[in-house]
Amino acid sequence: MLPTFRKFLAVFCILAWQSHATGNLGPGAIGVHRRFEYKYSFKPPYLAQKDGTVPFWEYGGNAIASSESVRVAPSLRSQKGAIWTKSQTNFDWWDVEIVFRVTGRGRIGADGLAFWYTTEKGDYNGPVFGSSDRWNGLAIIFDSFDNDNKHNNPYISAVVNDGTKQYDHANDGTTQLLSGCLRDFRNKPFPTRARIEYYNNVLTVLIHNGMTNNNDDYELCLRADGVNLPKNGYFGVSAATGGLADDHDVFHFLTTSLHAAGQVGDGQKVENQEKLTQEYKEYQDKLEKQKQEYKKDHPDEHHKDDEDWEEFYESENQRELRQIWQGQSQIADHLRELSRKVDEIIGRQETTLSLVSRSAGQALPPPAAGGAPQQQLPVGAVSRADVDLLLTNQNILLSSIREIRQLVGDINVRTDNIQTNQKHAPTAQIQSAGYDVQTLIAEMRDGMNQVKQGISHVGQRLGAPQGAAQVANCPTGNCVGVTLFLSVTVVQLLLVFIYNIFK
Repeated sequence: MLPTFRKFLAVFCILAWQSHATGNLGPGAIGVHRRFEYKYSFKPPYLAQKDGTVPFWEYGGNAIASSESVRVAPSLRSQKGAIWTKSQTNFDWWDVEIVFRVTGRGRIGADGLAFWYTTEKGDYNGPVFGSSDRWNGLAIIFDSFDNDNKHNNPYISAVVNDGTKQYDHANDGTTQLLSGCLRDFRNKPFPTRARIEYYNNVLTVLIHNGMTNNNDDYELCLRADGVNLPKNGYFGVSAATGGLADDHDVFHFLTTSLHAAGQVGDGQKVENQEKLTQEYKEYQDKLEKQKQEYKKDHPDEHHKDDEDWEEFYESENQRELRQIWQGQSQIADHLRELSRKVDEIIGRQETTLSLVSRSAGQALPPPAAGGAPQQQLPVGAVSRADVDLLLTNQNILLSSIREIRQLVGDINVRTDNIQTNQKHAPTAQIQSAGYDVQTLIAEMRDGMNQVKQGISHVGQRLGAPQGAAQVANCPTGNCVGVTLFLSVTVVQLLLVFIYNIFK
């Protein structure tokens, strides 16, 4: 007898579990046709456009829309905001999924967030969580502040109003709610999710508490039968803060319309497909007819239809080659300017060398009679310290010339790359002016070699014995010393070189 009773009890438990599981199934599990409604939804990225608007939605109050979320109410005191759809629904049953986050620095927050389905759009600064009172429709309220001091918040409640009742703030709407559940949705590691289903007058609210990153980890919050909501309503979300403040951010608002099996059949789909196909065919016929008429009216331009239209568009290789060519042209312009500056410097160097040569051929004045032999240099003569300074400046100048030669080598490498790309991409063409860069490089090398030879000649003259390097006094009273002149010349060369490099 006992084994038979155990079998009966096991079968009864299985049947009870199956009945409970079937009762909790959503409409998507029983073969209901589901269709995503983009005009009643928003989600990131690009949630808000560049002008700040949200497509098919409008918001106001203190709400702020960004590309990732809508901050319905910021964490400031006495803030209210809301966002509503622009158009009414054209379906009776629906499923809405809201992904939101309520965060604040305090242990207790306020006031909360609300989901709306009403016949008229509410106010953006209303008294009921940022929306209007005496609404006609459904409100799912996520209340985070304990007004009645019963320690039963945060609380999620469903309130149905026919447009005549005033919301009971003092008791947190407990005297008017249809059903509800106690769930903490503040300061969670992951966004909170709420799924609200209304199908065949059955209202179901599922809650994801935000403790895991599993998007399907829902649990039942409330289920109510016999709920009669008005047709053709508006969807909306509102939020408000009071003395305490939280950030109320909504990331996703996804609406799906629910239709009974067979209500949206394949016949309507086929009809729509045939209509679109017919419209497309008519458009193609009209276009071909216009082409034939144009050919008759313009017989001389008939050959243009046979041209390859790809030649009117720039390929990736052509674009890359054009950019390289523009860069090389700019480098060539800078090199021409640098060559002109170097020519000026070479002219000044030759003038300096001529002055030094004339000064080196003149003797020093003899020492005073009866006095101790002292070696005194006349004014403007070159001393040993000046020679060392000149040699140091010469080394600096040589290092700068090496950098210039390295830059010229880079230009040679880039020119070779252009020629190689031209061989691999026959559609791209290299202008003949590209070979002027090599001629200019050769001229630059010759100029640099002349500068180097001139400076070496100056160093040899200055490094000669002291007796042969006697310099006469300056023929005029206001001429500049050789050391100062060479120093200024080298500094000018370095400045010109740095300016052309960093330009």
